Amino acid sequence: MPRFDDDRPQGVIPACLLPFKDDLGIDEAAYRKHLRDVVSVPGLTAITVNAHASEVASCTFDEQKRVLDITMDEVGDGTAVVNGVYADGSQEAARIARMAEAGGAAALLVFPPQPFIMGARHRPEMALAHFQCIAEACGLPMIVFQYPMASGQGYPLDTLVRMTEEVPTIRAIKDWCNDAALHERHIRTLHGLARPINVLSTHSSWLMSSLVLGCDGLLSGSGSVIADLQAALWRAVCDDDLARARRVNERIFPLARAFYTDPFVDMHNRMKEALVILGRIPGAAVRPPLVKLGDAEIGRIRAALDEAGVRPEGALSEAA
Repeated sequence: MPRFDDDRPQGVIPACLLPFKDDLGIDEAAYRKHLRDVVSVPGLTAITVNAHASEVASCTFDEQKRVLDITMDEVGDGTAVVNGVYADGSQEAARIARMAEAGGAAALLVFPPQPFIMGARHRPEMALAHFQCIAEACGLPMIVFQYPMASGQGYPLDTLVRMTEEVPTIRAIKDWCNDAALHERHIRTLHGLARPINVLSTHSSWLMSSLVLGCDGLLSGSGSVIADLQAALWRAVCDDDLARARRVNERIFPLARAFYTDPFVDMHNRMKEALVILGRIPGAAVRPPLVKLGDAEIGRIRAALDEAGVRPEGALSEAA
């Protein structure tokens, strides 16, 4: 199975959506097509499954295993796969990690447990214990999902550094601190460690601004819709071609504005509707507590796709 160079996740990594049927069962045929659509985009490093974009909070352990199995069967021979670890308890997180390793995943994206909301930032030993528990169960490289500090689930920078020092399989963070100054500190500090840690941006609402600070790539749910544009932006940034990056960003901007707006909880719901408009999946069913979007918002998504020049035939030729 494909792996990351030096076990350090990098480059363009879309987070895939998970189509459901009207009865809210997994639409396996639509999911397989979605996977093929995404991995057909040139310039990707990997894909992510069993994460926010795939509504992992509404999926059972067995469903998460099935999602990974389908993914590996469909694209795993040619594409590295990052599997999300979304669990409130460390033992359950370890069980998911073992499943992911046995199933062929190349890395783990580890979400912060919900109990951290109630003050875990003041108890760094809790974060260390959580990641050590996963590391003892599984040898895959880990990506730490860094949340905004205001959420209560973010890790203070000194805690992040300590985690990387004491858990060697931590190889990257997915940075969603949502603070440009702190984001730059993350990049500078983690790159400067004796064992450098990669920083993947998930600041998808201000992606160009984030990438030019020196990120090692991006991991983004909107890559499920515009992986081609994100890959084009990444290439332009790597080439130090500011003019080209700005041209690509002009196309990304209307969709970032449409996807990442209040209520934020609907961001992946909006992406599903975009794929329906583009004819890439048959339906935009979501599992409760998410609910279907109204006609007015779907109209705004359609207008944003038009403004970005993203049409059913795709945007590859213009994005390259």
